[in-house]
Amino acid sequence: MSTEKDLRPFPNGGEWIGVDLDSTLAHYDGWVSVTHIGEPIPLMLERVKRWLRDGKQVAIVTARVSNPKRRGETLPAIQAWCLEHVGEVLPVTHAKDYDMIELWDDRAVQVIPNTGKRADGAEE
Repeated sequence: MSTEKDLRPFPNGGEWIGVDLDSTLAHYDGWVSVTHIGEPIPLMLERVKRWLRDGKQVAIVTARVSNPKRRGETLPAIQAWCLEHVGEVLPVTHAKDYDMIELWDDRAVQVIPNTGKRADGAEE
């Protein structure tokens, strides 16, 4: 993970894809503990592995590392989970930057640029 001075997951730049952890990449049924991470969600896991094989930069974007007091406990658990299931340790952040080209997240609502309108056409 990058330092507090530089929260970018890829400090040297380049486009990257952000993937949320809980309920997007890993199964989540509610809070258990700082270090508990659910089983991988197969469709999303295979997508991430394909992106990596294709040479794309992928990072975990999760609020789990937003609290500096818990980061020392949480980050190693996420890194170990990535190594076990993805096959490599991915960068982990809680921040996006201008190089992030996509964010895969169960809570995000896409809007049409410069309009404020939902991209899925649903009403609020």
